[in-house]
Amino acid sequence: MSRPLPLTALKTFEVAARLLSFKRAAQELNVTPTAVSHQIQNLEETLGTKLFRRLPGGLELTSAGEVALPCLQEGFGKLKEAIDLIGNVSNGDVLTVLAPPSFAMRWLMPRLHRFAIHYPGIDIRVSTRTREFAYRSLGGVRPVPTDSLQAWCDELDVVVAFGSGNYPGFAVTQLFPLTITALCSPRLLDTTLPLALETLGQHQLLHDDRGIMYDQQSYWDTWLQAQQVNDIDTTSGPHFSHSILALEAAVDGLGITVSTPALARESLQNGKLVKPFPFEMPLSSSYYLVSNENMARREAVMAFRDWALAEAGAEREEHARALERV
Repeated sequence: MSRPLPLTALKTFEVAARLLSFKRAAQELNVTPTAVSHQIQNLEETLGTKLFRRLPGGLELTSAGEVALPCLQEGFGKLKEAIDLIGNVSNGDVLTVLAPPSFAMRWLMPRLHRFAIHYPGIDIRVSTRTREFAYRSLGGVRPVPTDSLQAWCDELDVVVAFGSGNYPGFAVTQLFPLTITALCSPRLLDTTLPLALETLGQHQLLHDDRGIMYDQQSYWDTWLQAQQVNDIDTTSGPHFSHSILALEAAVDGLGITVSTPALARESLQNGKLVKPFPFEMPLSSSYYLVSNENMARREAVMAFRDWALAEAGAEREEHARALERV
């Protein structure tokens, strides 16, 4: 007969080995250091081998402990995934989606009623985040930090990411590519101050700071340099961390912004915004649906992904037309 697995002792070892401290392990596990010591001692006696060396300066893993730790960490990760999957099944078809505020308000929410009509049995719950989740280094693109993305994908079924799409270890689907272009209220076209590339410096520039946060260069600089316009001071004007704020400021006639027209389609269609210049610059960043690979196999997640891709079809077509005009 096989002996039962001492799961509590194994988990205690995993935490203590990761932290190399019985005291800190006790704090994380919400037990006493004595309880941690007893669990480790019992585990060592059960296995017939030492897992730690008790040194004057702290703990050190033995060879057996070093070999066991990675496998245990992977095993406990798999256990958590299984528990999450069981919880999702037992809770019914609840679909949780995390999205940037501007994307949620300007693209997702105006369409979400159609998902609810097509899938009445899925209870979809949308939340937003306020901090960027991809970043870039001076040497080029780096992936999203695995710990934060892993934490979000462990808690939620779908995360809408704005970035490069370079998220190894996750199920990733691009929604649609993006361009940037100048956008403003049509009222600015009727002023005595002419609106041309050469006179942009005389207008107030509104800054959608996603370019700085994700690409380390402002959208204004990217858009102007692509047209070989280098004599405009792009340092002045108000900055907005969310594109929706820059777009609303443009609608109110406060200035001109360079942003993604994909989030301004309704304002462009009803005439609240116009594109004073035809040039649209393709972006390297775009919106992606990101899920834990296990969650991505859930029927509700697959239904949402298929629906979102179908909804994004019109935007992909508009993107193709924009590139033809370049």
